[in-house]
Amino acid sequence: MADDELSAIRSQRLAEMQQQYGSGPEQKQQAEAQEERRQQQEEMKNSILAQIMDQSARARLNTLKLSKPEKAQMVEQMIVRMAQMGQLPGKIDDAQLVQLLESLNKQMPRSTSAVKFDRRRAALDSDDEDYGL
Repeated sequence: MADDELSAIRSQRLAEMQQQYGSGPEQKQQAEAQEERRQQQEEMKNSILAQIMDQSARARLNTLKLSKPEKAQMVEQMIVRMAQMGQLPGKIDDAQLVQLLESLNKQMPRSTSAVKFDRRRAALDSDDEDYGL
């Protein structure tokens, strides 16, 4: 009798966990649908960028994407938004993209990281040691 109760409790708990953490078939379908929408949006963005940028600008943007993906994504979104609002007169060439990146660099504060060495502490540690002389 205890085994039947224990198995019932286990199956109930398993059903609760599956519902909570989304391992059911409906959650998988939702995740697949969301992934498909994301891929469609990515394809649409890439087609817009291909239409409004020339090859050299696309190459520079792809190089930027390798080194600084967050910044490249921000630039892509900005260019797509400008194109949708009709603010771009023609195709963006490499020089225009460089100007856009420079203006973006001026707007964004740089994160400076500095490495500080405390040489006094290191010097004091070595002087304090007694070598038995």
